[in-house]
Amino acid sequence: MHTDSPHFKDFILHLADTNLILAQRLCEWCGHGPILEQDIALSNIALDLLGQASNYYGYAADLLGGDATADSLAMLRGERAYKNLLLVELPNGDFGRTVSKQFFFESFQELFLEKLMRSKDLRLRGIAEKALKETKYHLSWSSEWMIRLGDGTQESHDRMQQAVDYLLPFLGELFLPSEYEHELIKAGLIPNPNDFKARWEEKVRDVLSEATIEAEFPHKQVQKGGKQGVHTEYMGYILAELQFMQRSYPGLEW
Repeated sequence: MHTDSPHFKDFILHLADTNLILAQRLCEWCGHGPILEQDIALSNIALDLLGQASNYYGYAADLLGGDATADSLAMLRGERAYKNLLLVELPNGDFGRTVSKQFFFESFQELFLEKLMRSKDLRLRGIAEKALKETKYHLSWSSEWMIRLGDGTQESHDRMQQAVDYLLPFLGELFLPSEYEHELIKAGLIPNPNDFKARWEEKVRDVLSEATIEAEFPHKQVQKGGKQGVHTEYMGYILAELQFMQRSYPGLEW
């Protein structure tokens, strides 16, 4: 299967959308972090994710051709066209939930990007190599906070447990390949996430154990649909804010 197939384009958009929406959520913390240092850390992680999203959107635009640009793909598509994970569009909640969401996502990303660096597609391998360096920092940051809050005061522990319980139903989608992913896995262009699922669970359990947090894997519920464009009720509000300037002033440039 060549990279000009619709399946490959959909996959690149899935990666781009997931990074963009998570970055948008993290940007909501700017100026609202619990302490200045962590406010800046969240903003820096958001910028890393935006950079990764930009690389993916740029590749997708080249593949799609025509009038497609990284900006138009990020800012001018409808809700059902976005293919991001449901996990990343969930509300931030308190600091503990944001940390937990970041931890689960980056734990997956680290292993996924390590595998993606072996893709037959050279451009995708290059993007993955750069993203992996940033992901390792993101994971280190979120892991430390998982432990610090989970094994902290009774209140911080309870809040972290509540955050993990809330997020668990959305983790299964990480390991449910969509139709377009199945085809690419068969062609050897992308990794099968189920090949490293056991390793992911082991690494996650190690951190949760140190944080004294309980989690059920696999969870009895699996919320899915984001990869196919079926989103939660929160997605429309995210896009309304994200796309406001381009929708109100088409073609606007700084």
